[in-house]
Amino acid sequence: MRYSRPARFVLFALIWIVFIVLLLQNRLTFFSTKQRLNFLDVYRPTEPSPLATFAKSPQSSHKKPTQSASPIHSTLSHEQGPIKIANPERAQHVKPEEQLERVNATFVTLARNSDIGDLAGTIKQIEDRFNSRYKYDWVFLNDKEFDSNFKRIATRLVSGRARFGKIPSSQWSFPSHVDVEKAANVRAEMKEQKIIYGDSISYRHMCRYQSGFFFQHPLMMEYEYYWRVEPSAEFYCDIPFDPFRIMVEEKKKYGFVISLLEYETTVPTLWNTTKTFFKQHPEHLAKDNSMDFISDDGGYSYNLCHFWSNFEIASLEWLRSPAYTAYFEALDQAGGFFYERWGDAPIHSLAAALMLRRDEIHFFNEIGYYHAPFTHCPTGKMKDELRCYCESKENFDWKGYSCTSKWFDFMGREKPDGYEDE
Repeated sequence: MRYSRPARFVLFALIWIVFIVLLLQNRLTFFSTKQRLNFLDVYRPTEPSPLATFAKSPQSSHKKPTQSASPIHSTLSHEQGPIKIANPERAQHVKPEEQLERVNATFVTLARNSDIGDLAGTIKQIEDRFNSRYKYDWVFLNDKEFDSNFKRIATRLVSGRARFGKIPSSQWSFPSHVDVEKAANVRAEMKEQKIIYGDSISYRHMCRYQSGFFFQHPLMMEYEYYWRVEPSAEFYCDIPFDPFRIMVEEKKKYGFVISLLEYETTVPTLWNTTKTFFKQHPEHLAKDNSMDFISDDGGYSYNLCHFWSNFEIASLEWLRSPAYTAYFEALDQAGGFFYERWGDAPIHSLAAALMLRRDEIHFFNEIGYYHAPFTHCPTGKMKDELRCYCESKENFDWKGYSCTSKWFDFMGREKPDGYEDE
């Protein structure tokens, strides 16, 4: 029986369709139920170079920490392999993603619209290294209105809520009690002396705002803890625990990663003003405080050691306390933000050292960090366990200008293994 030409064409097409259907069925059954992979399993990036700007952290679910006989006994499942927790005490804070609970806390950044380029990389690092698992909010503050470009990029990068606030002009200007002409003469003298930021008005407004106002901004009032982040800062290591929860559960009120000496020419009267305040208000001086960290002679003089506040994790409740509020108001009335060049770092540090118990201050050795020109790189094998891309030789902790070694001695703690080689 001979088919017509069109019939032969139709028959040939049907045969091909049946063949393709059978082929697809065989291909689908190739994978057993146990072998099938989801999208995240298939799309797995290769291990990055240790010198990569940042490494992507997991956004998929995490395995429950396990115990073993090893001193480093806890692991966190990671899409590029398990991350070991360097400090066993941190293990209790690592939970499967579906069980992660946030503390009432936020990131906070003071920035200009032009900072978004430098800030975007910093946000991306924190999100990849830590916050993609927790989705903490991020508050951005500016003395001008944020533009649409800043808001669009920041909102795209932040896994929690991105919130944008404007600083009241009354908090970013010369207060009425300041002699503007006297302040201008001081800036001119500091410029001649080549003191860093000595002639800057905006820097002084920033230091005053960070010292006494940011924690009172309406957007900040609903939170109990904050983590300050600066544009261009780098975070070198995975953070497989929640620093906010450390603050809460270990009853800490101030956390730092870098400490160093202040420029003496910027704070010539800060210590005397501070001593006057505490003589008038001895009730604000904590028992078991950290006086011997900031003074080498029992409080007679200031040794210039302070915590570098461009990274700090701290209690907002403490900053809003009557004690700290009264201290800031005394400093503000003295005019040192404008007649000298008082920074928020020594002010936060002196307040923490004197108003808090020493055990309420915490050194986050596990958090690798860089803000020009100083680096905190975790000492010892911890760098490998946390996938850090910093180098030991860059670590500022044990250098002569750092105060971290003094902090360890003051607290009576042994320095990490290998510190002598850094």
